[in-house]
Amino acid sequence: QVQLVESGGGLVVPGGSLRLFCVTSGLTFRKYTMGWFRQAPGKEREFVAAITGNGTNTYYANSVKGRFAISRDNADNVVRLQMSNLKPEDTAVYFCAAVAFGDTAYTRAARYNYWGQGTQVTVSS
Repeated sequence: QVQLVESGGGLVVPGGSLRLFCVTSGLTFRKYTMGWFRQAPGKEREFVAAITGNGTNTYYANSVKGRFAISRDNADNVVRLQMSNLKPEDTAVYFCAAVAFGDTAYTRAARYNYWGQGTQVTVSS
């Protein structure tokens, strides 16, 4: 069974930082591009960031560029999302997802093969 499990979410003040983790199992991790998506109440699920299987190419939504950084550790089957200078509009459930390497539609949620259950990030004073 393929499993993706997110952790690291929580409550943080504006301007603060959080680091999310996604631990995977049941798939050949290095063969998958990994992505982070988020969904706020009443809104569509939106692309946040993605990283290719070898870790050399990254992609970011304009709304998080310069503030968030995606990385992966293929030895531990883990993908991370470092979030800095958090804003209230970053509040959402954050999901980890995997898509087979070779699919270049990294920003489209429908292209991803596997999903985690999500972790809540709340940015508030």
